[in-house]
Amino acid sequence: MKKPKIHNRKELLNFRKQLRNYGTSAEATLWNYLKNSQLEGRKFRRQHSIGRYIVDFYCPSEKIVIELDGAYHFCEEGIRKDNIRSQFLTSLNLNIIRFENKWIFQDMEFVLREIKNHFKS
Repeated sequence: MKKPKIHNRKELLNFRKQLRNYGTSAEATLWNYLKNSQLEGRKFRRQHSIGRYIVDFYCPSEKIVIELDGAYHFCEEGIRKDNIRSQFLTSLNLNIIRFENKWIFQDMEFVLREIKNHFKS
């Protein structure tokens, strides 16, 4: 029996494209530092789906998910949904790093250092 596909499922393709094309300014700014394997040679994917969730950034070699959080993530419903999503992602042995959007603009060096701190070697 074939294992169900969990990465970049076809039914989420259009939604992933839409998120990439209309992403937040924080996502676009961080992507400029992650794309083309610029961060210590690690390949990152943008708006990558895992199961039924679409994560902001994913590094397959390091099993790192990076999520950028705007205001919605700090309301009761957002926190509840993020907890469910995080439980699913961590059940796949993925490491989740969350940053409030403001950190992308206030201290990019801190953000990049935190990401690198999660690299295995």
